[in-house]
Parts: sequence; structure tokens; C-alpha cells
Amino acid sequence: MEMLNEMAIFAQVVESGSFSAAARQLGVNTSAVSRHVTRLEAHMGGRLLQRTTRSFALTELGQEVLNGSKRILQAARETHALAGSYSQHPSGVIRVTAPVVFGEVWLAPLLPCFLDTYPDVSVRLTLTDNTMDLIEEGVDLALRISRELAPGLAARPLGRMRYILVATPDFLQQSGTPGRPEELGKQSCIYLGYGAFGEYWAMQTANESCRIRIPARLTINNSAAILAAVLQNGGIGLVPFFTAREAILAGQVVQVLPEWEFCEPYAGKIFAVYTPGRHLAPKIRVFIDYLVSAGAINLH
Repeated sequence: MEMLNEMAIFAQVVESGSFSAAARQLGVNTSAVSRHVTRLEAHMGGRLLQRTTRSFALTELGQEVLNGSKRILQAARETHALAGSYSQHPSGVIRVTAPVVFGEVWLAPLLPCFLDTYPDVSVRLTLTDNTMDLIEEGVDLALRISRELAPGLAARPLGRMRYILVATPDFLQQSGTPGRPEELGKQSCIYLGYGAFGEYWAMQTANESCRIRIPARLTINNSAAILAAVLQNGGIGLVPFFTAREAILAGQVVQVLPEWEFCEPYAGKIFAVYTPGRHLAPKIRVFIDYLVSAGAINLH
């Protein structure tokens, strides 16, 4: 409100002792200061100052307005200080969405440590394989796996989206360990098998590449379920690295053909996506930094 500005100028006049001194401190001319005080008097319906050529005195109304102005201005300063403190201190609720398996096996285990580090922050995580609209659905941050992102969004990469082949040691002992991609056609392989994730696989090393057809008796549209079938000695599974990481570390499965890398569509990046803006809330900034650090450690 304009009247708040006029109250601040009026208080400055009284504090400074003259219109000209207030004008110097405010960086405006004396006539502008006088106009603001005159407008405030019009709002209040009476004189606030009894003016002479060299000085002024507060009227009874002026004293009451001055007292009220000081209280309002102090409250404004305290509110501004609170806003400044909030802008520097991570606090509040972060609404996050992530793909189901990625959220289960990679993101969710990271959250307790983050919440311990930032006790004034809360996380509301929604796991879905559908792409949520950040603005319409009130999402602060989305983790997405893609080769490229839709325009109009800001993003930071967390790591590579890398698919690998895994099997249990018992299965490989019984069925044999493939030495080349072409030998996979003789094995029981389990993979996603829908959309672009079909039975034709493109693979490469630093020196060669190949494209092979791998028919399968079992395809599953969920990489955690593929790993579950692999752990039952069900075959060689094609899964994201993040899905198999813990099972590899535990010795439950081993990587097959580790020197070969999968090309599209089994390739891409994992992004933290958010709505662009000049000022990123501290809670979002520290959360993204935390995920980037975690991705550098366990997404490669």
C-alpha cells in the first residue's frame, strides 16, 4: 500500500527533525517529502504536524499516527528479516516424483540421511511411471530417465542410465557363461520386452559393435521383477545398473559380458528436473545437490 510508504517518510521526518534532513537521508527532494506527508494527512483526516518556517511540532493526531507507524514499520522489518532467514535456511515440504523402481531401489534409501541432515525439511515422494506435470500437480522436483528432456524445464544430470546383463553364479555354472553377445541367443534371457525395448539388442565395445536378436520366453515390464526372476536362477536378466547394484555387491548375481555396453534404447541419463526460475528455494537446492553427490557415487 502507498500509505505504508507515506508513513515511513512521515516517521523519518519526525526522527530527522526537519523535512530537508529527511529528504537528504531518503535521497529525494524536500518538496517530495512534503507531498508525501500532506497525502498522509489527507488519508488520516487531519493535521499531523504544526509547521513553522523553521520547525514543526506533532499534533495529538500526529503523535498517534507516529506511534502506529513505528509499530507497523517494526513489524515490516521483522517480517523482512524472517523472509531473509527463510531464504537462507532450508525448510518446508519438498514434493518429489520418481519412476517406481528407481524410486524404490535408489531414491528411497537415500532419504533418511537427507532428512537427518536437514531436520526442518520434509519430503513427499510419489512413485509413478507416468510423467507428472510439475506446475499443474504441484511437484517441486521430478527424477526422470531420458535421452532428452521436454523444453521449458531446468534439469541437473544425476548419472548415466546404464543397462547391464546379470545372472546368478549357479545359473552360469549350469548353463555356461557367454563370451560374446551372439551366444546370448542360446541362453534363457529376461528383459522388458515392450515398446522400444524389444528383442533386438544393439551392443558395442571400444572396438566393435553388433545387433542381435534375443527371443525370450519371459519378458516383464518391471526391472525389479526381472531381478527377482534372475535370483531364482531363471536366466540372464537385462536390467538397469541401479536395480542390480546391491545384488552385485552382495554376490547374489554377477555381471555378464561386462565389457559390452548397450546402445539405445537401453541408454540415457537420469535427471533431476524442476521448474526454472530466478530463485531456487534452499530446500530444493540442497536436495538436488545431495542427489547429485549420491549419483556420482552409486550410479556409475
